[in-house]
Amino acid sequence: MKKIILLLVILLSGSLVACSSNDDWDSSKNITLYTRDTSSGTRAGFMEGIGFSDAAEDNSLLAEGYVIKDNTGILTSMKTDEYGIGYISLASLNENVKGLQFDGVDPTIANVVNNTYGLKRPFNYVIRSLDDFANETEKNITLAFVAFLHTSDGADIITNEGAIPLTSNSTWDDIKGNYEVCNQDNSAVTIKFGGSDSIEKIALALTEAFAPKCGNFTPEHDHTGSSDGFKRTQGSEKDGVNYKHVGFASRPFKDTETGSEGTQGQLAWDAIVAIVHLNNEVTNVTAEDLKKIYSGEYATWEQLIG
Repeated sequence: MKKIILLLVILLSGSLVACSSNDDWDSSKNITLYTRDTSSGTRAGFMEGIGFSDAAEDNSLLAEGYVIKDNTGILTSMKTDEYGIGYISLASLNENVKGLQFDGVDPTIANVVNNTYGLKRPFNYVIRSLDDFANETEKNITLAFVAFLHTSDGADIITNEGAIPLTSNSTWDDIKGNYEVCNQDNSAVTIKFGGSDSIEKIALALTEAFAPKCGNFTPEHDHTGSSDGFKRTQGSEKDGVNYKHVGFASRPFKDTETGSEGTQGQLAWDAIVAIVHLNNEVTNVTAEDLKKIYSGEYATWEQLIG
């Protein structure tokens, strides 16, 4: 965890309800800000969702706070810091922290599906250009994995891991005959996955389920941020030591991340959730609240509540 001077934007609301069982929680305390680094798709989606898109890649716009590498770090911080605020993927939300309502709407899968929860974002994937694989086996396993993502089998896994899959009408059994590579022994083959850490849990579950269905290839995961998802498959690091076969981004791809035809797509929907400690009295935030917090206009919790 690294402390720096920066302006952060988070989703805190004007209608806050006291529901803490901790009588010692003190709203006069300063708000401690936690944000992701500039390579994070979660940060990009959050800042854009609260109307502070300029801060997605510019730390100078944020108030003093902590830059955290991943969702796990934000969760750990909110579990222990009674006066902190951060944001994570809905797929990472657990019972150890409080997920805040956004504009009065609970952060749930059902509310993402019915479009009432405002901080919705896509989970996307990108693979190497089809003429840029080391060999046909690695390319064909990668293509088979992408096909698996879009089956009902893949959708069930995505749902179990807390995201919202796209509609699928086929099973893996329906299409596996199209992928002969999965009938051979691939135990000596390693397929490398990376990109967004918000998608890491889902990617791990998908590859754990799919590897036995495709010759027992070895999945290798190294999730370091959405920007690396493209950079290490088709971008500036595609031929470096950290190259990947499959990358993930928890945001739309930028104009500078347009891959070759047939190499990019969406695997699911997710949402971003502002989170606080369980003792925090706040329950709801708006985009305006969060922007004022992360830009430094609100420095204490009573400013927000008031």
